[in-house]
Amino acid sequence: MTMSDEHARRVQRRERIAARRRRAVATIAASFAACVMVVAGGVMAAGWVDGSAASETSETTAVIPSLTTIVEESIEGIQASAPDSMPEPEDDAEPFCTPAVRDAIATGDAEAVVVAAGGGEAFRSGVVDGRASDCISLEHPAWAWVVVNKQRPVEPIDYEPNSLVEPETFSPVGGHLTPAAATALDELASAAREAGVGEIALESGYRSHDMQVTTYDAQVGALGQADADLTSARPGYSEHQLGLAADVVACADGSCGTIYDVGATPQGSWVAENAWKHGWIVRYEEGTTDTTGYEPEPWHLRYVGQELARAYSEGGYATYEEFFGLSAAPSYE
Repeated sequence: MTMSDEHARRVQRRERIAARRRRAVATIAASFAACVMVVAGGVMAAGWVDGSAASETSETTAVIPSLTTIVEESIEGIQASAPDSMPEPEDDAEPFCTPAVRDAIATGDAEAVVVAAGGGEAFRSGVVDGRASDCISLEHPAWAWVVVNKQRPVEPIDYEPNSLVEPETFSPVGGHLTPAAATALDELASAAREAGVGEIALESGYRSHDMQVTTYDAQVGALGQADADLTSARPGYSEHQLGLAADVVACADGSCGTIYDVGATPQGSWVAENAWKHGWIVRYEEGTTDTTGYEPEPWHLRYVGQELARAYSEGGYATYEEFFGLSAAPSYE
């Protein structure tokens, strides 16, 4: 940090402290004013009850100036002592939307933005405490950190990623992902192969809004809407529409199993432990249905980038909602 940056940071800190002092003074002043009104009202009421309103009027007018003087003197004392009575916090939070962060945002590289913010945990913290609100949105579908769930639809509802590619990882249906997610999936599959756990394939990647209509309707027809909602997102609410979600399957001897088999395979166990190293999280884990609204899906991986995935794993989080301090989303609004 340069001297000019340090000076600017200190100026911002002093401005925040001054604002807190002004709010404190205003709050106390309002409290004293309320006391004046209560006491004055009590005096006047007592006068009318006793039937001696005229005689009490002079007493009331005497009380009000007296209390007003007390208020003014108290406020002056508060203002004079504020600098000493409200010391600068020892752990004052650093600004989030720095020039470095804004420059990274301009590149369109989500991972670079998180790195510029100080890493995954610093990024998460800035979002949770509100410091990132001036430059970061969890709703924009083009960023890897976007949150989509049953109460946070894709915006716009018919969104399509600007770029989609077919990963080198085998896909029996020719699945596509965003470039960053495709590269990360290739790295994941390669690492699993090198670890000796077997092959991983992409069963389903990007789905357009129209394709999700077909997928969801098929589940409703087979299961009924209530059960379908536990396993398939309604159109416009699917992470697959982002190009950042990958349903993976385990393959061996030239054939692949189904998504429902992967959890019991060596590949599934390895993915659960190691996906974060390659920028992925298991989005719907066991025991999280009350938060996510979905039954466990060990096959459904969500790309968030290596920095955020590391913070997610090291922080022991089980849901993306908890990670960003969001409300549970077990059902649609």
